[in-house]
Amino acid sequence: MYPFTKQLMEFNFHNPNQKIGMLILDVKGNFYKQVLKYAKDYQLEKDLIVIGLASNVFYNPLHKPNLKPQVLANRLKTILLLFSENNSESYWIDKAEQVLAEAIKLCRIYNDNYVTFLELHKLITDNNYYKEKIGILRNLFISSKLSHSQIYELNASLNFFQKEFENLDSRTKGILVSEITRITNFFVTDFDVMSTFCASKNKLSFTGFSEVLKKGKIVVLDMNIAEYSSLSKILSAYLKLDFQTEIISSLSSSFVRTSAFICDEYDKYVTKTDGEFFSLSREAKCINLVSTQSYSSLMSTLKNDSDVKVILQNLINKIWFRTDDIFTIEEAQKQLGKEEKQRVSKSIAESAKQTNFSYLTNTLNAQNSNITETYNSSLHNEYVFESNFFTQSLETFSALTFLSNGTKIFPPKKTLMLPYFKDNK
Repeated sequence: MYPFTKQLMEFNFHNPNQKIGMLILDVKGNFYKQVLKYAKDYQLEKDLIVIGLASNVFYNPLHKPNLKPQVLANRLKTILLLFSENNSESYWIDKAEQVLAEAIKLCRIYNDNYVTFLELHKLITDNNYYKEKIGILRNLFISSKLSHSQIYELNASLNFFQKEFENLDSRTKGILVSEITRITNFFVTDFDVMSTFCASKNKLSFTGFSEVLKKGKIVVLDMNIAEYSSLSKILSAYLKLDFQTEIISSLSSSFVRTSAFICDEYDKYVTKTDGEFFSLSREAKCINLVSTQSYSSLMSTLKNDSDVKVILQNLINKIWFRTDDIFTIEEAQKQLGKEEKQRVSKSIAESAKQTNFSYLTNTLNAQNSNITETYNSSLHNEYVFESNFFTQSLETFSALTFLSNGTKIFPPKKTLMLPYFKDNK
């Protein structure tokens, strides 16, 4: 991934109007160091925005005043699906999405259109806090400080909470709250996380990807998934969804800047919406560069064969290293197609006119025997690359490549890969 990243950062780095805007998701916590090195090489340090607990960048994933509450809640639902072992249990997640949408409406009205995970957590888990905010909203309504749209949103939210949510039995309500707190707990139980990602509005230093795409900046998530497993997934999914929304929105503008999405260990951050984005992003000049250990890893996260195949068929250029994963091998074989191969078979037969059995040697003794040898050749439609090619023929630093230059698809072939850490001269 490093050589590709270096090429993208080097491209037009001296031209402020042509630099590539990027989102880089670092799952291991070491990608950032290499990105920083390249940024220094090409004088891009000022364009580097690092999202992490030690970067002194304050980012609130929920501060999207231009998005409707239902859209924000749907993003949270997408993230919840990352933590759901059984995606078929959709009732609870769908209902949690509705609760979140109504809570976001209330929070925006009393909190100057500003929503944080901390506020959502308190509204949904602390009944006294909820009643306190309802009192504030009542005073705003009585003093005529709410617009017609805010009054409509307030009535809709109050109807939901008072007539539906509060009337749920304790078990159902408890399950819904537990679903929601699977996300919000990560932002309220740790002071550093809360201070960085639930900061006040005037402290925010990164508010979204609009400036990133306009000025060719580089956003890197620097958060080791081994140390911050769930939090890393939440932030990466939110950054990815925010980036994708901004990319698709740019299609309506007169100027579309080239951008790039780079993700190592993609199976840790994949969401089912990626397939649709990959299919649309080509028109928006977005380069998607992802790597994963196997296709089975994607299946383990998405739990749906169709979603995996939609994503794979939208990735035009593919590089396969040695693998033992049967699902990966079978899918690669299908994508590479079949060809007619010659199959040769040989048989040898012996016949004799007179055969006697020897009791002494316990064998058959033939006389006047003839030996015939038969060759058969036929064409069969078989996969271009057999399974043992993926498991045995690909050595270290070699790969099977299936590439395109944008206008022409090159035949798949075994390719020698030059390690970035060796002297390739």
